[in-house]
Amino acid sequence: MTASRPPLPPPPVRGSRTDLNGVIRIKLNGSAYEIGYAHGRLLKPEIHEMLAMFRFYMPYKYGRSIEFFIKLACDFFLPAVKTRYPEIYREMEGIAQGAGVPVNRVLFLNSALSLEYLYTNMPTVLKTAHPTLRRKYRNFLVLVTGEGERDQRLPGVAAPHITDDRCSAFIATGSYTRDGKIVCAHNTNGKYIYSQYYNVVVEIRPKTGHAITMQTAPGLVFSGSDFFVTGAGIIGTETTIKWFTAYKHRDPIFCRIRKCMQYGNTLDDYVATLLKNNSGDYACSWLFGSIKTGEIACLELGADYHSLRRTKDGAFVGTNGVLDPKIRNLECSPAARLHHHDTRTSVWARYHRLTDLVEAQRGKLDLVTSAKILADHYDAYLKKPGTGSNRSICKHSELDDASHAAETDVTPFMPDGSVDAAVTDSAAASQMSILFRFGSSCGAPFKKVDYFAKHPQWEHLAPYIKDRPSQPW
Repeated sequence: MTASRPPLPPPPVRGSRTDLNGVIRIKLNGSAYEIGYAHGRLLKPEIHEMLAMFRFYMPYKYGRSIEFFIKLACDFFLPAVKTRYPEIYREMEGIAQGAGVPVNRVLFLNSALSLEYLYTNMPTVLKTAHPTLRRKYRNFLVLVTGEGERDQRLPGVAAPHITDDRCSAFIATGSYTRDGKIVCAHNTNGKYIYSQYYNVVVEIRPKTGHAITMQTAPGLVFSGSDFFVTGAGIIGTETTIKWFTAYKHRDPIFCRIRKCMQYGNTLDDYVATLLKNNSGDYACSWLFGSIKTGEIACLELGADYHSLRRTKDGAFVGTNGVLDPKIRNLECSPAARLHHHDTRTSVWARYHRLTDLVEAQRGKLDLVTSAKILADHYDAYLKKPGTGSNRSICKHSELDDASHAAETDVTPFMPDGSVDAAVTDSAAASQMSILFRFGSSCGAPFKKVDYFAKHPQWEHLAPYIKDRPSQPW
């Protein structure tokens, strides 16, 4: 199903790589294939390492092999990518040849976030799928009785998807910032086993469209962690919507957001591109800003529902909770309603703390104050500072005994939390620059030997989790 064309003779490597303070910085330029080939060559060891991690992680999380999910990506995503996003597919072909892997592996890496949503909504997706796919994946079909469909799945079929809480972010402008222009900040929270790979900062100068500087992971044509600036003067980031369960099988998010970054000129372009053929995969609260107009926007994007707020004087905060009542009540699990504004949860503890800090720094927000906010360890539920917990902006689930957790997916001392910090402002974005730290937002090191000695219940993950020493900005 990969239908890959015969490989072309390798082009020159039009790019460079620099490793510093735990960050891999690569610069790429040229056609889509040339950009991809240089990416694959420069990050070849990391791409192979990441695929090896997923070879372990997919059966661990889902009970199914990586090969199953590669076939799933080829069957459900490849046709849309090749038909509607041929330039992106060409770049993935280049990555594949540069890294020495089949292109279907590169497709898997880019669609991994979308696969979570597709896989756990397969019974619904298959209702309108091609008969060939219905036959191939018939074990995922809902059983039918004489009284109609029952809400029952066959053995081995996944439960409805409940998204992790992954990030904290804010964007501000006007009276909120020191110079009246845009400031944006973001940190990535997530399972260390895969979040540790988002230590790549790539600068792309394509032959067509806008230049891009973004945080990303090996093999990706989009950011994934989502922090970027573009030659059109757009700053972008997002935080995932937790407890989201809806899905409409259309175009994958990696294609839609990459098209935004490379060809979007205005905030309106970003909104229109993300809404067109929206699947609801990787449902997010997107935070965008235009340094040309000073306007910022928050697009809460579900599947069938979305909301948009815009301002030239204000701030938007994201911590994985959803404010739009339609998305929360109609496209999320009951937990989204049950825990709405519940500060026992990481989502809402971080939301209220981050909102308070942004308001407290109104008129003072800049790169320095934003970096300090991302390193904050205050617990809004216990109402006290500390060294970090599951509820702090600089999230440290590995230090949290989960004694106050309200959610079933939070377990004691799990290897999860903040793995970076990124900030930018209008001045830096005009130079295609971001200020970035990898490790944790506060700079505290993660030492795997010490961690697994204290928490041997997680030792099965040890071969795939790496040290993250304290690093400077």
